[in-house]
Amino acid sequence: MNPVLQDKIALLPEKPGVYKMLDKNGEVIYVGKAKILKNRVRQYFQSSKNHSPKVSAMVSHIEDFETIVVSSEIEALSLESNLIKTFQPKYNILLKDDKHFPYFRIDFKQDYPRIEIVRRVKQDGATYLGPHIVGPSVQEELRLAYDLYPVRHCKKNIEKAIARRERPCLMYHIGKCCAPCSGKVSKQEYHGYLKEIMKLFDGKSGDLVPKLEQRMNEYAEAMEFEKAALIRDKLKALRSFQEKQVAITVKGLDADVFAADSLDDAFLIFALFVRNGKVIGTHAFPMSSEVDASLSALRSAFLMQYYGHGDVEIPRTVLLDDSCDDMESISELLTEKCGHKITVSVPMRGEKRRLAEMARRNCTDLLEKQAELQRRAWERDEGALLLLAHDLGLETPPHRIECYDNSHLFGTNTVSSMVVFTDGKPDKSAYRHYRIRTVNDGDDIESMREVLTRRFSKGNDLPDLLLLDGGKTQLAVGEDVLRETNHEEIPIAALAETEDWLYVPGQEEPIVLPKNSPHLHLVERIRDEAHRFAITYHRNLRSKSALYSQLDSIPGVGEKRKHALFDAFLTVDAIKEATVEQLQAVPGMNALSAKATYDWFHKIEQ
Repeated sequence: MNPVLQDKIALLPEKPGVYKMLDKNGEVIYVGKAKILKNRVRQYFQSSKNHSPKVSAMVSHIEDFETIVVSSEIEALSLESNLIKTFQPKYNILLKDDKHFPYFRIDFKQDYPRIEIVRRVKQDGATYLGPHIVGPSVQEELRLAYDLYPVRHCKKNIEKAIARRERPCLMYHIGKCCAPCSGKVSKQEYHGYLKEIMKLFDGKSGDLVPKLEQRMNEYAEAMEFEKAALIRDKLKALRSFQEKQVAITVKGLDADVFAADSLDDAFLIFALFVRNGKVIGTHAFPMSSEVDASLSALRSAFLMQYYGHGDVEIPRTVLLDDSCDDMESISELLTEKCGHKITVSVPMRGEKRRLAEMARRNCTDLLEKQAELQRRAWERDEGALLLLAHDLGLETPPHRIECYDNSHLFGTNTVSSMVVFTDGKPDKSAYRHYRIRTVNDGDDIESMREVLTRRFSKGNDLPDLLLLDGGKTQLAVGEDVLRETNHEEIPIAALAETEDWLYVPGQEEPIVLPKNSPHLHLVERIRDEAHRFAITYHRNLRSKSALYSQLDSIPGVGEKRKHALFDAFLTVDAIKEATVEQLQAVPGMNALSAKATYDWFHKIEQ
């Protein structure tokens, strides 16, 4: 501990407050609160035997600290939350996903308001319905509302439209709008539609189904089957929507339910959002922490950061699966913020407890699934590289793997592809394709020799493993080229054509990778990607050749003009349809060659 810190610790006040830990660059790396600043801050610089390795690592980076004295623990809690939000310190528990969920906004102060989708709740007197957790479902709900009730979709100024006596648009004529812009509906009737839509969004649409069924039956009895069919479709959509809202038995409950869990170094908060006794959505919030954190501290940090946004709706009830630090203080802060009583509690029995346990089960299950996905991803990439390095006798896993493959059709247009995998993943920006220059009969061995010679004569961005498709014969070619270009240090392997065996230099028998093993799947992915890339390039060349062959007979159109026409029009049909002026506008073409091209195609058609 430097002398400056020693002096500052001795002068710390015995009062509540907030402290900021700073590194050598003056960056805030941790923010904390304390009932008594002197006792709490001094603990960091006492014997490291009481610290975990992660806390010791943080302390080793502390070069200075600052303190702010406050009048109460609640004030310290609020200030700590604001500073964490401002500085995002590395060693604090941080909410990774601070997205703003969408809400429906209806401003009943207007005579004919639209239904708007917004992501910020403002104190503007409008009605906000939400939060809605999944973006696409918001649009689905809004479409259902428009199908069921003829409220306006447009953004036009209704007062001006009425004054100008505008005609209703198409939406009115197909029954999708009541046309307030032309004065065809009263304000009271229009607001009535909006209040019914609010019931729909709030999960209070139970009486809507029998009403629609009655209307459908009336239309059917009156032989108006098209109208009855429309109601039937609306009923189907409504029932599907209602099934997505999970019913519970706590009548009228509005609550946010949070559960916390951790697995290895992963921290997660899982939320159930309950409105009017129905679970309207769920969301998982990943948390990060560079220091050891208890689940109690995790819940506390999450609540302060999540509800710290000024535009997040706070229900009167917040339920937790277990206790959190400063739970009473958090309740008081939220109550002060909202202007009415907010209760943060851990339910011990009944339906509320069932909700908290449901959130906890989902949290644990999601963490386990994420860990399994990460394990599989590791096996697919890094783990596969480790296994491949082991079986090939490499000292380190190959960072860059290059794989080559050839493609031709009956010995014509022979091409070769080079694909690159970096750390087990395709690096498409590094892919290259080659047109074979010296081989005209489709000889795979000589084609491979040419492309490898051209590649390794340059000697830049060399691979850590060279992989060839073709077994022993291609392996021999690869060894020759590496020797001739002075790159014998590059490891090389060749994949057999009929079996997934790897041949390596100096070993007569192939290496047989275990079936369904991660490194076998990696090698197969690389080989298949090289094959796909070669085939795609070859097809493009064939299509160009087909076009060029039709242009060969046109007087005055040589290689450069054929290329220019192909680049400009892409297909023969497009060239046929072009006018003389359009042909002449192609770079390299002139009036004579454009006229010759136009005449040639039109004579053929005659």
